[in-house]
Amino acid sequence: MIDLRLLREHPDAVRASQRARGESESAVDVLLAADERRRAAVSRADTLRADQKTISNKVKHAAPEERAEIVAQARELAGIVKEAEAEQTEADAALRAAHLAIPNLVIDGVPAGGEDDYVVLREVGEKPTLANPRDHLELGELLGAIDTERGAKVSGARFYFLTGVGALLQFGLLQMAIAQAVENGFTPVITPSLVKPEVIGGTGFLGSHAPEVYRLEADDLYLVGTSEVALAGFHMDEIIDLSGGPKRYAGSSSCYRREAGSYGKDTRGIIRVHQFDKVEMFSYTTLEEAEAEHARLLAWEEEMLAKVELPYRVIDTAAGDLGSSAARKFDCEAWLPTQNRYLELSSTSNCTDFQARRLNIRHRGEDGRPRHVATLNGTLATTRWIVAILENHQLPDGSVRVPAALRPYLGGREILEPVAAR
Repeated sequence: MIDLRLLREHPDAVRASQRARGESESAVDVLLAADERRRAAVSRADTLRADQKTISNKVKHAAPEERAEIVAQARELAGIVKEAEAEQTEADAALRAAHLAIPNLVIDGVPAGGEDDYVVLREVGEKPTLANPRDHLELGELLGAIDTERGAKVSGARFYFLTGVGALLQFGLLQMAIAQAVENGFTPVITPSLVKPEVIGGTGFLGSHAPEVYRLEADDLYLVGTSEVALAGFHMDEIIDLSGGPKRYAGSSSCYRREAGSYGKDTRGIIRVHQFDKVEMFSYTTLEEAEAEHARLLAWEEEMLAKVELPYRVIDTAAGDLGSSAARKFDCEAWLPTQNRYLELSSTSNCTDFQARRLNIRHRGEDGRPRHVATLNGTLATTRWIVAILENHQLPDGSVRVPAALRPYLGGREILEPVAAR
């Protein structure tokens, strides 16, 4: 959630952020009014409680002939205090609801607009020249790597099996990502797949993303769509030590998404599925260091893309296409030969102190006073990368060349060759 002091002092900045996102500016006025009402309710309740304390002392020291009248006044005041406290509780709830309705403030320079209003920052690598390229599913079936028919038989649409070299490809990618993360000072973590409502809500995934989230109603737990959620909750309600620099974690997890509202989009193969695996970077740092840390996360993502030798581009995502928690997001998109377009493989978001305010995560500044941290995340590898690797490194006979950096993680294999149908 945003800083209420910033809202009070610079409401026009919040309105400008809402405009850039295509969100309602009136929500800012609702929050301002809720904040004013809550502060007034707190002040009134505090004043009445002080009066109640004063009159209670009078009762103790009252002369017998005065006691009855003062006790009557105390009883009347107690009823008024009770009403004031109920009003404060109601004002607290209204403020929280209005507060949660405002997404993070976008950083200056983020493109305004929606999904198609991104800015391309750079294109890297050469797109392959392929005559009649096969798509990733056809290649995956030839290699005995992907089985969507049996996935649908067992679990339904948008599920799949990775078999043989398909499984090895995923294991190899994730292991290479973890190795790179560890080399750069990240602590590897295997995270829970189920989290409490306050954790997933604290990260902002129960806002516009709520329809995509699986919920286990009997247990009131949520399946995570990314290990970012569990890693954000890792230090919930803590004051952490950032004196030695950012705290960095690399979370490995299975991820689950309902893909609500995406009917008909990328339904072939394993581009848009309900379950996949991922290695996610997550950083806790100071607000002052957040933008520099964001640049580092992006550089590590590009390092991984270079290792698997994919042509890609980096885009600065437009404000209207940001999640509610992100103040800025960069996407890395690999070239997809069979669709003649770029496909998002990874993204990195600077969430500033938005998640930390919801989750109560702080550090001590140089003056010793607690301050909210900044949180950032970025993808290092995920199942979807297999799509781009197969398509960009395919050979005319349906075999696929393994990028050199990935070969040690696949038992030294240089070529993945078609297998007989099973």
